[in-house]
Amino acid sequence: MIPDQRREHILKLLQERHVLSINELTSMLSVSHMTVRRDIQALENDGKVLSVTGGVRLAARLKSEPSYLAKAQLEVPAKRNIARAAADLVRENFTIYLDAGTTTLQMVPLLTDKVGLTVITSDFNVVGHLMEYPGIELIHTGGLVSHSDHSSVGRFTAEFLRQVNVDLAFIASSSWDSERGSTTPSEAKVVAKQELLRIASKSVLVVDSTKYGKFGTFRVASLEEFDLIITDDRLPASAVEELSDRDVRFELVESDAN
Repeated sequence: MIPDQRREHILKLLQERHVLSINELTSMLSVSHMTVRRDIQALENDGKVLSVTGGVRLAARLKSEPSYLAKAQLEVPAKRNIARAAADLVRENFTIYLDAGTTTLQMVPLLTDKVGLTVITSDFNVVGHLMEYPGIELIHTGGLVSHSDHSSVGRFTAEFLRQVNVDLAFIASSSWDSERGSTTPSEAKVVAKQELLRIASKSVLVVDSTKYGKFGTFRVASLEEFDLIITDDRLPASAVEELSDRDVRFELVESDAN
């Protein structure tokens, strides 16, 4: 088989098996380890697969997101550690934006002792928690209510954000990878996130590693557009190498409780 045929065959095998090791592919294709690795690299560069330790899996298209309550039960230790690293960036008298998401919600208890803090958010859960702290100036963006995400989205939210200045924006994502950047299956979320990247002095993508290699229909931004990405240490080695090669600034935190 010529390389293009072989790579198409790899994709068909992955659609059946989801994950394959390098050894399995060399046996199935009757080629060398080096040839398989070159094929995987080419497919990964096209955003079709994602390298994992000792093998490869399909990059996953995200058709929809789990509900807010479902997401709140997932990857809790990693999210807490990501939130802790993010909260450490917040200084007194800052104006920050907390995007809607269960990782940003984990930041809330870590912010309540910050003096002179202003928090802008589209997330109703963040508002509910911070209402108990009158020392924090709290602003909700308003906009079209997304019931599944417990937040506001869309054009009205983005128009509000054009009127404010933000020192730090903490932005969530349901899917991300080095080629497609931060993406979402929901068009209504895109415009506000892109506005945040424009108005914030510094933007931080807070996202756990389980979302890496997934992609939604709508692109928010390339990873290079974020000033920092905070994720956990289960990020595949190939992804770490790719981010480093592209000069994307990122921080890995422990994925387990500590």
